[in-house]
This record gives sequence, structure tokens and C-alpha cells, in this order.
Amino acid sequence: MPFEFATANRIIFGAGKLSGLGEQLIGSVKRLLLVRGRSSDAIPRVREILSAQGIQFNEFEVHGEPTVDVVREGVKFAEGCDAVIGLGGGSVMDAGKAIAALATNHGGVFDYLEVVGRGQPLTEKPLTYIAIPTTAGTGTEVTRNAVLDVPEHGVKVSLRSPMMLPSLAIVDPELTYNLPPEMTAASGLDALTQLIEPFVSVKANPLTDAICREGMPHAAKSLRRAYLNGADKEAREGMALASLFGGLALANAALGAVHGFAGPLGGMLHAPHGAICAKLLPLVMEANIEAMQAEKHVGLARYEEVARILTGNPSASVNNGLAWVSDIVRELKIPTLSAHGMTQAHIPEAVQKTLNASSYKGNPIPLKASVLQEILEKAL
Repeated sequence: MPFEFATANRIIFGAGKLSGLGEQLIGSVKRLLLVRGRSSDAIPRVREILSAQGIQFNEFEVHGEPTVDVVREGVKFAEGCDAVIGLGGGSVMDAGKAIAALATNHGGVFDYLEVVGRGQPLTEKPLTYIAIPTTAGTGTEVTRNAVLDVPEHGVKVSLRSPMMLPSLAIVDPELTYNLPPEMTAASGLDALTQLIEPFVSVKANPLTDAICREGMPHAAKSLRRAYLNGADKEAREGMALASLFGGLALANAALGAVHGFAGPLGGMLHAPHGAICAKLLPLVMEANIEAMQAEKHVGLARYEEVARILTGNPSASVNNGLAWVSDIVRELKIPTLSAHGMTQAHIPEAVQKTLNASSYKGNPIPLKASVLQEILEKAL
């Protein structure tokens, strides 16, 4: 089977590894843009590291999901810089990745955006980009795209290029120790989704399969523990690995209907990406399994393997796996989509946008519009 695999130029993983950031910057960076969130404990540590190296830096704070306007503003802050650090959750890292790309490429955001833009390829190498996640879920520290909210179109879409792969990803589980339970739950279930969807997708390949098979057990044994006790270092490390592996997999295989929904719904509701994925994961699994059973689809074997991995039971059925996922979504108190403002009136538009979403094309089996509608009704 022919396939391609690409990721960040270098990945450094382990508790305490943030302290080595300065060594990676010596002699290579003169001025830097620090794209950050609002309140991570890592922010003052990174400032200290940069100051100790004598590196001048600007700061750009990102609140919530990055919009095209946020990225335009960030590009102004990047003027005169030769590198960008994205320090935060997936939204912050995506913003930083997009800023690094557009700082060196002429034109506007819409020249390069998928779906609602012109989708042109980048022509110039982005600024050196260093991704440092402070959550465990998105895996965007090793992906080649940045997801942006486009309010005027009511959708989230990607800016995508192989040149956007980070130069360096520093994944330090210590940075996730203080995450609150609700963020641990949503981001952790996003990580699980990004291990399951590439594994069952139409673009799965032997290398991403191996990564997913290694990543799913980490999520299965660590997610509940991290949610119940944020100070559980082993669980936090397990979820950081699960998130990293999910990013590696999705960037080199494909996703599916969960993420096909998440882009449009995120833009329509302005709800957190992880919370949407978490609620929809068992509902999409159920719909896929039913459709595949009706056709005696060969891909059902994939869902059987997912079930065996998640439950630890070598005889588990697809329904056992579905029950495991449904139970953990319930235990982690994932809210309904109506809690984020979704109503019945949103459903027809969401279904149509999902059918056009790039992520949906990776789903292991096409689902009818009526089935997509039923999934959203159950999620309300």
C-alpha cells in the first residue's frame, strides 16, 4: 500500500522538557513572536527562558478559537520576527501556525483557506514554528494545518500545507497538570477521537495503524484517571502521548464524520472543538457500525479491534466498544450540544456543511443526510 508520512522536524517528549527550550534556540533566533493563551503556568517560564538567551520577543494573546481576523492581527505582531512559538491549547497553536505561514506569504487569509477560500498553496516557507502544547487533545503540534473560525461563513476550515509542519514540537506533560476536569475531559476525548477515526478511515495506512494501536491503550487507561485526579503524573503522561499520537495519525491518514461535524458546528455555535467531538464520538460510531453491519462492510473488523483495545477484552464485540465509549462520555459529564446553543433549527444547515467538509470524506462509509440529522438530534 503506497502512503506518505510527514511530521514535525523534531519532537521532544517528556516531563520537564520545556526547560530545554533555550538550548534549541541558541544561535538560530534573534527575534521571536510568542503566541500564547491567557493563563498557562508555562507563560512566565517561557518568558524567562527567552530573556535568559537574550532573545527579543513580542507577545500575542489568543482568546478562544482563532478567527481569520485574529490571524491577520497576529501577522502584524510577527513583523521583524524570524520565529514563532505557539504556547497553549490547540487554538493557540493553530493561530501561531497560521501566523507563521502568512507572515511570509503574500496575499490574504482567504487566498489560502480551504472550502470558503481560494485554497491556493503556500509558495514561501513559513517562519520557524515551535509548538508547545499545554493541553492533551488536539495533537496540532505535529499536524500540517491550522483550523480557523470564519464567522462570516459560519464555519471552521483549515489553512493547510506540508510547509506548515512545526520545526519543533516540545510535548511536556507537566504543562497539563493543572488542567481543570472539564477541559481534561473534552480535550482527552478529542484525542481518543483522533486515534479512532484515522484507524477506521478510508485513508488508514500501516504506519498510522501502528501509531493508533499504540495510542488508544494510553487513552483507555489514562483518561478517567486524569479526569479524576489531575495530579496523576502517569495518567497525564499517558494522555500527552495519546494526543501526540492522534496528531501524528490524523495528519497522515484521515478523520471522519465526527470531525466533519465539528468544523461546521464549531463555526455555527462558537463552541469548543473538543466538547463537540466528545459528544458526537459515540453517536457517530453507532451510526457507522449500523451502516457497515447492513452492508457486511469489511471495515467492521476495525471497530472490533478498537473494542478489544479499549475494553482490554480480547473477545469484545463492536457493541462492547461502543458501550465503553458511551460510558466514558457519560462519566466525564460531557454536555449536550444544546448546552452550547444548538437548536433543531441548526440541524439542516449543519448537515449540508458536514457533507462538504474535508474531514467527512475520510469516514469509513458514506452516511445518508437523514442519518447525519439523526446523530445531531440525539446530541441535542
